[in-house]
Amino acid sequence: MTGRGRGRAPGEYVSLPSNAAADVDAYFEYRAIVGDDDEGKIFTPEEYEEYKKRVLPMRLHNRLYVSWVNPQGMDCILIGPQHKCLCRHKFAEHKTDFAEIPTERPILISCRQSGCRCVSFEYVANASGTSDPNCRCKHSLDNHTTKPPYKCQKNCNCTGFSAPFTCTCGESANKHINLVETREEREKRSHPTGYAAPYQAMGGLTGFSSLAEGYLRLDPSGRGRPDDDFLNQPITAMDHPILRVHASHEPNSAEAQSQLRRSGETELDYYERRYQEKERLSRGIRAAPNPYDADAKLTTGIRNDKSPSHRITDSKK
Repeated sequence: MTGRGRGRAPGEYVSLPSNAAADVDAYFEYRAIVGDDDEGKIFTPEEYEEYKKRVLPMRLHNRLYVSWVNPQGMDCILIGPQHKCLCRHKFAEHKTDFAEIPTERPILISCRQSGCRCVSFEYVANASGTSDPNCRCKHSLDNHTTKPPYKCQKNCNCTGFSAPFTCTCGESANKHINLVETREEREKRSHPTGYAAPYQAMGGLTGFSSLAEGYLRLDPSGRGRPDDDFLNQPITAMDHPILRVHASHEPNSAEAQSQLRRSGETELDYYERRYQEKERLSRGIRAAPNPYDADAKLTTGIRNDKSPSHRITDSKK
């Protein structure tokens, strides 16, 4: 039906007051601070203020940073509130607020859920919101106990849950450790600590880049920032087409001059010349030096990058 008499379907239009967006933002901030501590019943304004007075000093001054670290010291995964433990509970469901920082090491992040015997948070490698990885014994995570060493309950020879998963850093999941550290301990590793945050179960999250895996992060907790010589090296025919487009911004560069068609040169001759230039460059190419800091002082190991080159090229690897 069309015309003025057309009725509106239920739910087709939603009328909101002018301050609705501010109310939504306030609720999301409330949920990020309180989490599930209100047990499903929203605090009154007085209870909310009392809660913040109690927990915010602990989160601002006694924060613990949690990360999943490989043998070379890279933080492959920075743990956040939604990451899952081997006990099947999320990191936000573990004890993350401490009135005083524990003196014993390692620091234990025990589970707060009723009946769970989890001693400390253990990240489940390659877990998603809909499925969990199986153990090397072929049985699912649910078939293993929730207490270390997380043995299988199917009467097999499994000595503890072990995910057959290789991290993007190249190391197997079993070679990683869950590292819990204070701000001072993390700064000694020269890893970022970010700003003080009032939100619950922030773990190792220090910024938007924390959502990326370690080999993608260009900060000390990941691959690190390449040096200026690597970033400013000349663009050649061996580079990715996206990089070659930027060569025109420097009209006097060799690549910009080579991209121009010469007088009397046919289209076929132009592409043949460009092909031969690329062939000459490929024959003389050498492995680029590692542009990342190989001398980083890490307490969990020494970073050894064995990759031959970090430049993006069109050639097959």
